[in-house]
Amino acid sequence: MRVAVITFPGSNCDQDCYRSVEVAGGTPSYVWHRETSLGDADAVIVPGGFAHGDYLRPGAIARFSPIMDAVIAFGRDGGLVVGICNGFQVLCEAGMLPGALLRNRSLRFQSHDCHLRVERTGTPFTADYLRGQVLRMPLSHADGNYYADPETLAGLEAEGRVVFRYSDDRGDVTQPANPNGSLNNIAGIVNARGNILGMMPHPDRAFEAALGSVDGLPLFRSLVGANVAVGAGNTREVA
Repeated sequence: MRVAVITFPGSNCDQDCYRSVEVAGGTPSYVWHRETSLGDADAVIVPGGFAHGDYLRPGAIARFSPIMDAVIAFGRDGGLVVGICNGFQVLCEAGMLPGALLRNRSLRFQSHDCHLRVERTGTPFTADYLRGQVLRMPLSHADGNYYADPETLAGLEAEGRVVFRYSDDRGDVTQPANPNGSLNNIAGIVNARGNILGMMPHPDRAFEAALGSVDGLPLFRSLVGANVAVGAGNTREVA
């Protein structure tokens, strides 16, 4: 699996994503934001950081980088795309995912570990997880408060497009476990076709034991091992 890792001015998690793909058995490559082609990539990661300094609002300028036309077309054609933290914000700004990431409810930058529950395993990004599995990953953002209008939110829930949800360490979805005020404790979603994932927590900072958690590695293993047919996966559940 050849994975393109997009790099913008201000990206700071591109190397983390690159290494995560390597550890998972894939072949990563960097693609600078001024490029116009993804080459022979089988998947794309839009990493975290502060693309273009997060001026105007996070992702608003990065969305217009030359490479984004190729990323949008790639996703429209069914290619696998992952946006992590700032990458999630970029994908929302580009219209590749619904909703928006607003300022955290606390109005403070949050940087700490969080727990999230796996809501769906039948995606190319979560096939190596168990449904209901509780993960521990770092988060690091000021604008991670997921918002969508009531109709969009209802559609996400009805169609099973919420992939990760903030929870406590037992898997209970509660407001105290919600770090940023996201509606319905949403931590990650996919598009209607299931080939584009956006999430705020950082699996790329939780892929080796030395980092304190390996709970992010199955996401990259799922991506690297994904079948070309979007939606392939399993429906195992935690007992």
